Amino acid sequence: MTPSALLPAVSILRLLPLRALGRACAGGALLIAALAQAQPASQISDYIVAVVGRELVTHAEVQRRVLALEREAQRNGQRLPPAEDLRSQVLEQMIMERAQLAHARESGVRISDEELDRAVANIAASNRMTPQQLRERLQQEGTDPARFRSQIRDQMLVERVREREVQGRIRVTDAEIDRYLEQRQAESVPEYHIAQILVPVPEGASEAEASQRRVIAERALARAKAGEPFAALVDEYSAGSKADGGSLGGLRTADRLPDLFVEAVKPLRAGELAPAVLRSGAGFHVLKLVERSEGGLNVQQSHARHILLRTSPQLGRDKVVARLRELKAQIESGRLPFAQAAREVSEDGSAPQGGDLGWASPGQFVPEFEQVLDRLPIGVVSEPVVSRFGVHLIEVTERRRVPVDRRQLREAARNAAREQKYEPAYEEWSRDIRARAYVEMREPPR
Repeated sequence: MTPSALLPAVSILRLLPLRALGRACAGGALLIAALAQAQPASQISDYIVAVVGRELVTHAEVQRRVLALEREAQRNGQRLPPAEDLRSQVLEQMIMERAQLAHARESGVRISDEELDRAVANIAASNRMTPQQLRERLQQEGTDPARFRSQIRDQMLVERVREREVQGRIRVTDAEIDRYLEQRQAESVPEYHIAQILVPVPEGASEAEASQRRVIAERALARAKAGEPFAALVDEYSAGSKADGGSLGGLRTADRLPDLFVEAVKPLRAGELAPAVLRSGAGFHVLKLVERSEGGLNVQQSHARHILLRTSPQLGRDKVVARLRELKAQIESGRLPFAQAAREVSEDGSAPQGGDLGWASPGQFVPEFEQVLDRLPIGVVSEPVVSRFGVHLIEVTERRRVPVDRRQLREAARNAAREQKYEPAYEEWSRDIRARAYVEMREPPR
């Protein structure tokens, strides 16, 4: 599979072998630069402060970036370095951006007009405009729409080249994979899939009332032991969730289950009932062990799809979240099919496939995405989920458990090891690009 940073038909969540686009802050900083450069600076005196290859960094650009950071810090209650230190850091960041942009332009990688159109359309939609209205607004503010598009294209180009080249620097040895697998094997813990019948006991109930509730729970247990379908008894007796026959959410490790339940099902085999009714603060429980895994023998896979919108200074997180909540409401009401919404607005490489991410095993997505994916019921559209890529709507369409062979375990270990090495590889790549760039610092005019 080709990294999505190279081919738009591949999801950015599914890089090979990582599921990470890299440092979002670096790409976001370049977009800050693009949008800041596109804005007029009539009240800021201007002169060249640095020359990077054929690119210029001006005083006005630096000041606009500083002002934008100061406004953002004030809104978020953050502290910034002293003014001179902040300006120096911003200038160095802008020099780095120019160096990366010059390198990316020489790489031969291209951004298609279709990709660019989708990115600009999302900026417009999140500001409650059509693309034509966005162009008109830019013109009203003195910004050339063509220049604006060019700068958005540059930002996308740098992200794509950065991902390709940083990934190319990462090497994982067989010895590293062996060490990772040994560590995971030592940490392996069993998982339990439990179903329950809950007979609640109201807070403050008398002993007599509690005894009556216990009798009901014991009656349900006796019928289950006699061979009656557990799911039918859940429907008849349980005050808890009746979905999936009273399931507590599929296979879970002990730390995600009440200790009382874990101790009760530990000695059981799949399909067996806990021998006695359990009492907790919620009431009386009849438990069935649906399935157990001794750790690492099989995994749960999810078949999901998503819609991704990226954030930027002009398209802040709040606007993106609001836009995705509108889409979620349209999808849930049946006015807009999920796949159609993904094809029309998603900025991920999976957009042409309606956002379809295919079957995925644990560890194949970035943690902030996967944590929501694991808890999401089938067929339910998530609330907007923030990740390093932007903001997502996620829907799980299917789940299954599959055995894991040695080859798959080693591939998962390789992916995890590459993830750990990404940050150092990015830093090394960034330093190399900066070191190779021609940079000439200019003194302010006197």
